[in-house]
Amino acid sequence: MTEQGLQAHSAPTVSEALDLLESGIAGERLITLFGRCRVEYDGRAASSLDAGNRLVVLKPDGTILVHTDSGQQPVNWQPPGCTHEGRLDDGELLVESVRTNPDERLLVAFERVDQVVVYDGTGDSDVTVLGTEADLRDRILDRPELVEEGFEPRATERDTSAGAVDIYGTDSDDNAVVVELKRRRVGPDAVSQLNRYVEALESDLHAGRTVRGILVAPSVTDRAHNLLERRGLEFVSVSPTPE
Repeated sequence: MTEQGLQAHSAPTVSEALDLLESGIAGERLITLFGRCRVEYDGRAASSLDAGNRLVVLKPDGTILVHTDSGQQPVNWQPPGCTHEGRLDDGELLVESVRTNPDERLLVAFERVDQVVVYDGTGDSDVTVLGTEADLRDRILDRPELVEEGFEPRATERDTSAGAVDIYGTDSDDNAVVVELKRRRVGPDAVSQLNRYVEALESDLHAGRTVRGILVAPSVTDRAHNLLERRGLEFVSVSPTPE
């Protein structure tokens, strides 16, 4: 079943459940899975739950909750900031959540999945931004200082081996600048896209030429912010339309 803002599959195979799970994780969606599973935790302590019917909730902020059919509290959980991953092993769907500080690992092994649902809207408190990426591009072209003082746009939709760059320009030190535009709050996928453009231009331009990557959007998730820092990329908050 597929509706606007919702993807659901009842009685999927584990492969079908994995496909939907991976698309939900990549798109930073709210995901629920219900089925017969075992649960193992390893971290500051260790615990395990034998097979039983449980509801598992994965949130885009890295939270995971494992619920039984009684009580309001989850029987296992991991806090925001964890990394979710799904994979198949010996006919089971494994859902793993890893936290690095402190080191913790929660593993849910589904021997049967009765339903998996991916929700498009998570109802967070961010303001919905009206406008298009074309509106955002026009704002930047009209007022390049919104990116930074000294930024000079040179081309739009510049071709690279990784795809077309939204805006290509230079900064006040004559470094090449790749600007990737997004009209709404974005996650790690946008950072990875920007990184591919930067790497492509580093290969295309003269050796030693510095290429900066700047993601321009109203806001980014915490995971995207952390990835920007790790890859030496930058973020500038600009909305498609004036505030």
